[in-house]
Amino acid sequence: MRLAAITILGGLMLAGGTPAFADDPVEGQKVARMCQTCHGIDGLARMPIAPNIGGEPKEYLEAQLMAFKTGAREHEMMTVVASTLSAQQISDVAAWYASHTASASLPAGTSEDEAPSECVSCHGIDGISIALNAPNLAGEANTYIVTQLRAFRIGTRKHEIMSEIAAKLSDEQIRQFADWYSKVNLQITREE
Repeated sequence: MRLAAITILGGLMLAGGTPAFADDPVEGQKVARMCQTCHGIDGLARMPIAPNIGGEPKEYLEAQLMAFKTGAREHEMMTVVASTLSAQQISDVAAWYASHTASASLPAGTSEDEAPSECVSCHGIDGISIALNAPNLAGEANTYIVTQLRAFRIGTRKHEIMSEIAAKLSDEQIRQFADWYSKVNLQITREE
């Protein structure tokens, strides 16, 4: 009986089924070594075209990686990287980055009233997401935010909420929103 259960679970894993074991941040840290050039080992991006991912909800990170893996979301680098990961590795690396805490503070002299009203109900005034299915925007590079909003606006990236919002934004609004969140001070920490 035990051998049959192990055989079935092993077959599911080989077939790309749901991970047989709980997500493991320690194993995820090993997977994150291939992510660190762009996203940093702690999830603080090292280049402006990559988002900060430390402190994002595990479910959000898993959903994005699975979208890259399946082709539902495309990116020249991430599609290739995600396609090499098993479902278990995706769960583990998402758990690793989610085990960090993202915190943010507005720059001195900045009023919360200046925050982009179109964004704050999901992404927060300080860019720390309020909605589990929305990413943090605190401290993201202007370039990254502008690129993503334009992709939503023209339909090369699709989302049931963001596509509709971005379709109504002017280039000037996109730049203003990107400037707001890029100026927020972001810290990513992890307690051992």
